[in-house]
Amino acid sequence: MNILVLYAHPVETSFNAGLHRMIVERLTMAGHSVDDCDLYAEDFEPRLTRQERLDYHNPRGSADPAAPYVERLLQADALVLSYPVWNYGFPAILKGFFDRVFLPDVSFKLVDGKVQPSLHNIRKVAAVTTYGGSRFRAFLMGDPPRKLIKRMLRATVKPGAPVTYLAHYSMNLSTDETRKSFTAKVAVSMDAF
Repeated sequence: MNILVLYAHPVETSFNAGLHRMIVERLTMAGHSVDDCDLYAEDFEPRLTRQERLDYHNPRGSADPAAPYVERLLQADALVLSYPVWNYGFPAILKGFFDRVFLPDVSFKLVDGKVQPSLHNIRKVAAVTTYGGSRFRAFLMGDPPRKLIKRMLRATVKPGAPVTYLAHYSMNLSTDETRKSFTAKVAVSMDAF
């Protein structure tokens, strides 16, 4: 498969950075074509401009600032997201990717005023993430990132596409053992992807 890996973490020595490198390596070793989109390294602009908002429902062309990212998304057969959860949400740069790239006629169509998901080229999704706090604390807050992946993104991609959510909770209390265990779990998932 052609897999778009969306990575969102600013620190190259972080645990997330290590997970990201391993994800790309394992997917490549499994024979997939990997489009590694490191949003920070690519200096992705997450802010939706005034003009982009005004033109939101209009057809976009190659001059649109988000066009290269739209093209990469539409070329993908699968999507792997690698990011930390901050303040019970996506990092701003990843949220900005959804705002600027998941556009009408890209991830959905408006038909008679109703949204019809249309990102059906994506046949498989996985999210690999870390939380500072516990699973229980995330549960009490409603765990928005999990819901956005398991519900919103699942509803946007090809119907019936498998969606995997791998999360290491309690990073603030993690140990070498818990990090190694989670890394091994992610490796198995990427090998089977």
